[in-house]
Amino acid sequence: MTKQRFRLGVDIGGTFTDIVMIGDDGQIFSKKILSTPKDYSEAIEVGTRALFQELDVAPEQVREFVHATTVATNTIIERKGAKVGLVTTRGFRDVLEIARFRTPRLYDITYRKPDPLVPRDLRFEVSERIGADGAIVAPLDESELEAIAAAFEAAGVEAVAITLINSHVNAAHEQRLAAFFRERMPDIMVTASSDLVPQIGEYERTSTAVVNAYLRPIVTRYIEALKGRLDAIGITAPLMIMQSSGGIAPGRLVKDQPITIIESGPAAGVLGGARLAQYLGLGDMLVFDMGGTTAKATLTENGVYTVSPETEVGGEPVLGARMVRGAGYPVQVPTIDIAEVGAGGGSLAAVDSAGGITVGPRSAGSEPGPIAYGRGGTQPTVTDANLMLGYLNPEALVSGELSLDSAAVKAAFAKLSGELSVEETEAAYGVHLIANATMLRALRGVTSEKGRDPSQFAMMAIGGNGPVHACSLAEEAGVGRVVMPPVAGLYSALGMLFADVEHQLVTAFYHRFDETDRHALQQAIDGLVAQGRKLLDGQGFAPDRQDMRIDIDMKYVGQTAPLTVTLAGLAADEAAMGELITSFHDQHHRTFGYASKGEPLQFVAVKAVCRGIPDAPRMPEQCRRGNERSLGASGRKAYFGLEHGWCDTPVITRAEMKDAPRAGPLIVEEYDTTCVIRPGWEAKLDHWNNIHLTRTGEAAQ
Repeated sequence: MTKQRFRLGVDIGGTFTDIVMIGDDGQIFSKKILSTPKDYSEAIEVGTRALFQELDVAPEQVREFVHATTVATNTIIERKGAKVGLVTTRGFRDVLEIARFRTPRLYDITYRKPDPLVPRDLRFEVSERIGADGAIVAPLDESELEAIAAAFEAAGVEAVAITLINSHVNAAHEQRLAAFFRERMPDIMVTASSDLVPQIGEYERTSTAVVNAYLRPIVTRYIEALKGRLDAIGITAPLMIMQSSGGIAPGRLVKDQPITIIESGPAAGVLGGARLAQYLGLGDMLVFDMGGTTAKATLTENGVYTVSPETEVGGEPVLGARMVRGAGYPVQVPTIDIAEVGAGGGSLAAVDSAGGITVGPRSAGSEPGPIAYGRGGTQPTVTDANLMLGYLNPEALVSGELSLDSAAVKAAFAKLSGELSVEETEAAYGVHLIANATMLRALRGVTSEKGRDPSQFAMMAIGGNGPVHACSLAEEAGVGRVVMPPVAGLYSALGMLFADVEHQLVTAFYHRFDETDRHALQQAIDGLVAQGRKLLDGQGFAPDRQDMRIDIDMKYVGQTAPLTVTLAGLAADEAAMGELITSFHDQHHRTFGYASKGEPLQFVAVKAVCRGIPDAPRMPEQCRRGNERSLGASGRKAYFGLEHGWCDTPVITRAEMKDAPRAGPLIVEEYDTTCVIRPGWEAKLDHWNNIHLTRTGEAAQ
């Protein structure tokens, strides 16, 4: 008898590591364990081995392993990257510090941008110059290079970034420098900007190359350590990594370009939400993902999410507004447009100097974690507040694998309520509401701030804490329908298994539209397509299973920010050019509220999205949890604010909802999350095992 095959997805968060395994029959098995920040790959090995043992699954039954990680993000946030040296054109040593005249706090004269990732004494200039047309104005003086290499060696540099002016139109000097340092210093990792982002913008290109160099040694060590653990387990499936753009790529390629995985984890949840909405015809969706450290939100319209050509990393949480820049380091890499705030289950609550409650952005993480986890936490968190309110099982989470210390939580809130001079319940509900208020900023960042009415979207609630807050947050946002997919608390780990192999390529093409040689444009397109086909050929995708899409970055002449517009097909013919203009004006109007159809247009860059089409559908026809366990609770009291107070609330499993719709208040306890259904909401189950919540009565008004 042939053994069933499985696909395995693993998502590392700041608090939990989520492991999801889906069989060929659509049955889902999962494991949720606390993350191991000292070595994140340890939790992956421990959790995977435990899941295999529980199910009596052999490692060779795994045919695909996909991983989303926060290693790149955390490295930048914690400033624990490699020591980087920068080589640039003479006269441009201080580009990283000059940057752009942007700040997220326009009137805050005390605000300071984060320090450059490369200190000034490790930024070196070389004599060379290439003109804007690609002509060599001054040759590269190679006699200067040995002294720079010696200085790097003396300083203990681990990685080198190379960015020369106008290398996007002629990379000859930059490639010669890269070859020199690779030969002269074989133990260091060299990043040339022309290999990453050959496009205009000397500051953005420099920042991108530096961030990539800063991450490469750390991400490379992590991927190699993870591959070693998979080998030790006996998993022979290739290691695939989730990218920020919503596609997956082999780990061996990601090691060279770690900037592609900076938003790896959040992208997986969004991708999964978009695919599910499209597959089941759920309509336009507001995907809300609340984990232990942060909450994220994004929109999917017509089953498609927005991808930004640039993101910022290492600054403040991103609210998704294109016009608010300058908080971090720009990275020119396609990234799903996600609004993020520092509010999660582990967000710490405190009393500020004015005597009010603050929640986040600091988090208890997994070590020590919320007070309830009994791992040394002493400051109340959002999870502790939800436990006080009766939303969470007072005995344990994850089907009893994580016991809770309810007495310690009650003592902490007794202290907090004393500082606030309110009842304990009021203090806990205040923490819950303030967390909601913070997360509402993320929802507005992708809806009202971008001209979208949130009431016209359904909300998909995912993450370990998303279903806990979904109803109350939806009421505040004016959303009338909520969807909670199967294994909602581990949905990022599941969602990445719906992703396709994808490569994003770019080349500079800085020409006015009315002066463009269509033959030259076609050559740029053909070059990218050929490069993409070569990559997909190497991964075993036959020509008929390769999908190519051409995107073009465009703007009005003199405008700063370009928009990405999709070309109809792969030919730059007259009809396609006409459609391109119309699409640009339409998108500009949707994004900025106006379109200037008489203004001349400017091409900025040509991009190719190269996707491998799988042999079998990525989405199963049905999705159900296997080996489902329950804590056996039948009901408890839960608090739903002054309008409802404490209510006797039934506690059921998702499977118990299959017979008929259920009215709130209701709590659905699952292995990976808890769905809290407020009074005034009705819940029902669909054929794919999604819980659909609809506002009724007073809640709908």
